[in-house]
Amino acid sequence: MRALYVWQGSYQAAILETNDKKLPNCLQAAKAAIDNRLHDLQRDYGGTPEERQAITDALGGNGKLSPMRLVG
Repeated sequence: MRALYVWQGSYQAAILETNDKKLPNCLQAAKAAIDNRLHDLQRDYGGTPEERQAITDALGGNGKLSPMRLVG
């Protein structure tokens, strides 16, 4: 998978992580990367409607990046 957006590399690492011990750190890194990008978008530093939708999906619209993954 090729990352289209700055935050997607850490997001992809989190959703693909299979080691339960590494997962919390991966989730935290992905959330931080997304939060940083959202901060930039709020200041109107670029971004597209497609990226905003991808962030919405990543944060819960599709349930992939969620603390619920920690429950096993």
